Amino acid sequence: MSRVIERYLKTCGSVALAWSLSALPVAATDVTLTVPGASDDFTERMRTASLSVSTAGQEEATAQDILAAAQADYGRLVGVLYGEGYYSLDINIRVDGQEAAAIPPLRAPEQIERIDITIDRGKGFFFDRARVAPVPPGTKLPEKFAAGELARGDRIGEATRTGIAAWRDAGHAKAEVAEQNIVADHANQTLDADITLAPGPQLRFGALLIDEGDRPSRVREARIREIAGLPTGETFSPEEQERAANRLRRAGAFRSVVMREAKTPNPDGTLDMETQVVDAKRRRIGAGAELSSLEGITLSGFWLHRNLLGGAERLRIDALVGGIGGDSGGMDFRLGARIDRPATFTPDTGAFLLANIEDNDEPDYKERKAEIGGGLTHIFSDQLTGETGLTYRYSEITDDLGKRELQHLLFPSRLTWDRRDDLLNPTEGLFVDLSVTPFIGLDTGGSLGSRFFADVRDYLSFGSADRVTLAGRAQFGSVAGAGISEVPADMLFYSGGAGTVRGQRYQSLGVTLPSGAEIGGRSFMGFSGEVRTMVARDIQAVAFADTGFVGEDALGSGSGEWHSGAGFGARYFTAVGPVRVDLATPLDGDAGTEYELYIGIGQAF
Repeated sequence: MSRVIERYLKTCGSVALAWSLSALPVAATDVTLTVPGASDDFTERMRTASLSVSTAGQEEATAQDILAAAQADYGRLVGVLYGEGYYSLDINIRVDGQEAAAIPPLRAPEQIERIDITIDRGKGFFFDRARVAPVPPGTKLPEKFAAGELARGDRIGEATRTGIAAWRDAGHAKAEVAEQNIVADHANQTLDADITLAPGPQLRFGALLIDEGDRPSRVREARIREIAGLPTGETFSPEEQERAANRLRRAGAFRSVVMREAKTPNPDGTLDMETQVVDAKRRRIGAGAELSSLEGITLSGFWLHRNLLGGAERLRIDALVGGIGGDSGGMDFRLGARIDRPATFTPDTGAFLLANIEDNDEPDYKERKAEIGGGLTHIFSDQLTGETGLTYRYSEITDDLGKRELQHLLFPSRLTWDRRDDLLNPTEGLFVDLSVTPFIGLDTGGSLGSRFFADVRDYLSFGSADRVTLAGRAQFGSVAGAGISEVPADMLFYSGGAGTVRGQRYQSLGVTLPSGAEIGGRSFMGFSGEVRTMVARDIQAVAFADTGFVGEDALGSGSGEWHSGAGFGARYFTAVGPVRVDLATPLDGDAGTEYELYIGIGQAF
């Protein structure tokens, strides 16, 4: 008995020693892959698919790892070749001259110097029969899934998925493949693909079941269902299912949301949805800073409390201090709070309450104001959102028109269409933001007025890996009605500074009334253009030009002035977004003699 145990231990020791030796990192292995008669692009696709190539390129790869990758490459490359339409093929993978499939896995050499992969793909096969049926009326299968076309395996899969998706869109949530017959005729290099689908019954949405898991959500179940807005009783639709899941994600109370169909429909023809949510951290804080050589330092921060009352309410408090060490008036202070409640009247309609206080010391005016109000938000689509509300505003203003106190009722509305691919570093997509604010003066005889503002941005990228981005921005503003002294100073328009014309002094362009008073204008136009070019993996060079106009009347047709600026900048990309540095000069008599420096996070627009 002891001899048996001794022999067993020796054997185990030998295997362990061989395994430990093969687990040591080895010198780089040279991998060659050839496909006779194939184009360079095709060969490169094979190299990309090869595990041998990727594993051998890893510094810590062992001989055991590389051998395992080589042996797995047989099935992997066969699958790729089937996907390309080649079914009469031969693959040879030699590890230091020995066929990889013939090497026992536990007898890997201590070092592998070379792997040679030779692929004889044969001739491409063509569809003799290409059928996926039944499908709903009007379903269009992929054009290349047809007799006479190259019989790529991925086209069979695409056609099958298209058929199943069409049934699901028609309410047949459990549509699946009932039978598949795929036969290759090697003599004629043809392939028959005959896929039979089983659509199953048309189903309706059932109940939304909430899987509490190990850590139940702090959001009440009734509110989770209200926010999701699952259309119970209506015909099943994958789009509506995804929309319900997205509503939960947008609520901001959850770190993750998973919504899936129940495995089995109910006897009444309904299909329940099962959702699992994981709460996000209840509190979050953030801070930001910007520097301008003229405006000084601006510091901002926020405190966010999620799920304030157990119904996914969100409280956010924002604070800002600006003009620190600047030469653009005095220091500015802002403090605001806002509570948002999703799914208040409809699943896509939310409600909010807000309160703000500000003390602004600007070059041409000083203003203290307080606001309190509320309103509704609505999400029309993933790109289009809107907001409307009612706000009471009290203002104390000192400017060239004198010192005065104003009270207004504001009726602000806003519509935003955002198709940008990235908020901090957009490279493509259109952004349009429109706002209109009618107002009534409560202490000026009920004088009526309105303020309109539009911000349009567009982006276009091109070149190798989209290295060059053209960014353009247009801004338009107008204040109509009410006397000039009856309009709050910050609702008028100025130009100059980081948000309008870089290189020009902050709010340096307004209007001069016949009385000599310097105030903001009733109309504004601003145009900006940038050329952004990646010069390294994390560094981008930028050239830009801005111009702005401020007019005395609401339509900009009367007296007014333009000014412009231009400059160069750089962006350093970090995990929180690009760090922006811009140096600009005016395009007037001071061109090249005066410069303004701007530093912040994110692109200028």
